[in-house]
Amino acid sequence: MAEVLVYVDHVDGVVRKPTLELLALARRIGEPVAVALGNGAADTASALAGHGAARVLIHDASEYGEYLVVPKVDALRAAYEQVSPAAVLVSSSAEGKEIAARLALRIGSGIITDAVDLDAGDEGPVATQSVFAASYTTKSRVSKGTPVITVKPNSTAVAAAPAASIVESLPVAFSDQATGTKITGRTPRESTGRPELTEAAIVVSGGRGVGGAENFAIIEALADSLGAAVGASRAAVDAGWYPHTHQVGQTGKSVSPQLYIASGISGAVQHRAGMQTSKTIVAINKDPEAPIFDLADYGVVGDLFEVVPQLTEEIKARKD
Repeated sequence: MAEVLVYVDHVDGVVRKPTLELLALARRIGEPVAVALGNGAADTASALAGHGAARVLIHDASEYGEYLVVPKVDALRAAYEQVSPAAVLVSSSAEGKEIAARLALRIGSGIITDAVDLDAGDEGPVATQSVFAASYTTKSRVSKGTPVITVKPNSTAVAAAPAASIVESLPVAFSDQATGTKITGRTPRESTGRPELTEAAIVVSGGRGVGGAENFAIIEALADSLGAAVGASRAAVDAGWYPHTHQVGQTGKSVSPQLYIASGISGAVQHRAGMQTSKTIVAINKDPEAPIFDLADYGVVGDLFEVVPQLTEEIKARKD
């Protein structure tokens, strides 16, 4: 069976959920070979084996923490040359897409970004994408070289598949470019206790209809009752009501949760492009003609200041 390289996204040995999703997709098209780099790489082996990784290639070096993405590209290139895989899968984070693009350029291969599904094909893996502001669904395959594919988080379910994994050390020789851009400092982001926006299974977003920064408290309350992440439309972000890091849309972050709740969001194309692949969409808006209702699976025509608190209380009551 052909081997499929999976780039491991982890934090000090704790494997992040999008990587486990990649392993589930990799098993559809071949035998997963995971590549774990940096501090704690060896600690990822157990989780990766539990989700189907037949082999785990590990390498730790100070360069991964001291410099930007090039050392990781060097390592992934080394893994590619060692394995000769049928495909390379990377999560569609900002860093993941840069790593994937640089790797594809180095090995002379085509790249597909932001895939939402992946299947085996007679001439190579076939990726499903949602394109042109999510107006179309396309199926694509790379026609030159080894496919390098980035996959959006929450595109598939995590599935345990214990494997007798072999852990191997990956020899890596860093290029001259690896130390070209040094990280001079880090400032930890203040934790809200909520899940990462792009990885969350549930996202609650607020828009212009929220009316002000102080009113985002009711959006946060609903999100907290569901264990959800908080998002915002461009209008809300541009008005300074919520941080830019939470913007959902074509010029913000793309999300694909199991449940997306849009409160006071009209549904402009810019916003739809960032959330239209959500599995279930609920819209709350007092304007019955709002475009968001054309997209929603469930819609509530009403004042969000009445609907959202009632919904929050009902959720809390059912959890008690």
